[in-house]
Amino acid sequence: MYDIAIIGAGVTGAMIARKLSAYNLKICVLEKEEDVSMGASMANSGIVHAGFDAVFGTLKAKLNVKGSEMMPKITSELGVPYKNNGSLVVGKGSDDFQTIKELYERGVKNGVKNLQLITSHEELLKIEPNINDDFDCGLYAPTGAIVCPYTLTLQAIGNAMDNGTELKLGFEVKGISCENDIYSIVSDKETVQAKYVINAAGLFADEIARMAGDNSFTITPRKGEYMLLDKECASLVTTTVFAVPTKMGKGILVTPTTHGNIILGPTSVNIEDKNNKATTQEGFDLISTQAKDRIKNIPFGKTITSFCGLRAVGDTGDFIINSNLPRFINVAAIESPGLSASPAIAEYVADMLSGMGIEMTQKADYDPYRKPYNYFTKLTNEEKNELIAKDPDYGKIICRCETVTKGEIKDAMLRNPKPTSIDGIKRRTRASMGRCQGGFCYPHIIEIISEMLDIPYENVTKFGGESFINLGKIKEDV
Repeated sequence: MYDIAIIGAGVTGAMIARKLSAYNLKICVLEKEEDVSMGASMANSGIVHAGFDAVFGTLKAKLNVKGSEMMPKITSELGVPYKNNGSLVVGKGSDDFQTIKELYERGVKNGVKNLQLITSHEELLKIEPNINDDFDCGLYAPTGAIVCPYTLTLQAIGNAMDNGTELKLGFEVKGISCENDIYSIVSDKETVQAKYVINAAGLFADEIARMAGDNSFTITPRKGEYMLLDKECASLVTTTVFAVPTKMGKGILVTPTTHGNIILGPTSVNIEDKNNKATTQEGFDLISTQAKDRIKNIPFGKTITSFCGLRAVGDTGDFIINSNLPRFINVAAIESPGLSASPAIAEYVADMLSGMGIEMTQKADYDPYRKPYNYFTKLTNEEKNELIAKDPDYGKIICRCETVTKGEIKDAMLRNPKPTSIDGIKRRTRASMGRCQGGFCYPHIIEIISEMLDIPYENVTKFGGESFINLGKIKEDV
């Protein structure tokens, strides 16, 4: 029996779990995939939005600005890559300038600090030298930032687990019932019972709500495709460059990542299939056309990978954070700026729980800190040599593109939440995220996973399930 069951281990569920793990509560997180951060939190722009886009008075506006302000402290505690690089909306002509002025006024009303209206091409060039010549106005938000979204999710869940939260992976909810004030959450594996339920199931939050008897909202998947450029292109832009937004979102952006790449995207297309993450030629064409309309000399030939994410778009136009059933909280439709708002959403949900009468006493031994992943390259030579002397595996480079050592991979496999696949290692250590996309390091990563989990080499998967890399040995050892 748990006090609280959280359904969904994306960034929203992760941040809620971390917040609640500071209290004397028995908590579990239920996730249907083989790892955390497998949905929108994995395929994400990684933008910490300043908060000028959301309509004043909405939960999006309120929680975006607050979450953005909270993010530096939280990422510092969790050892998560974060950079306050600023955001820049660029436009051309009087119509765009009118929209930009509206964004400025909305941002000021929302409480965004230090917003600056830009009224000439020359001013734009001082911020971004590669802006195309026909852009003559803009909005600069110095509080805008970037973060690594999947690392934030992993570290938040890991921190919650370090503080006593349980994580159940491969737990696909099949049914929910409530009897004598206790919820029973059923999967093919087991049934979990809890006094309170938090529905943070992303794209499937409407289906989870319906299982419990709440038919008040629907979720539509919105497909967003991305292209990722090599680190060679890092000087292309330093801020996050946006187009003037439309009703379908903020358009194709061009932004650096916290790891030194450049990301282009996303597209924005409503679809029906909640599992359709296929990339398309049409998506690439749209990204390249719109990106090069704003930024000069984009080296598309330096694209090292592409990917697709699905955003959970609700039918209310705002975040859906409510309780229509006793002790059952929906945290749904957390589309953009959901990542930015996630720390504030966690506080909002904790306040809701407190108002429902649950006893929330602070743990005396709560620890908010975590050691970062992918830390070896940041050490001094003296620190590296000291570490290698203690464990020679830190002197064995597995991923040459990202300089990831065998010691780091082994360390990641021993830390909560523990990975079991190549992509799980990839999200934690960046091994195989570089230019060759695993071409050299895959065999070595598979070997380490095989040894650490004591499973046959050919049983190691890319992302769980039937995603096997190897079918068997070509020849046996002689």
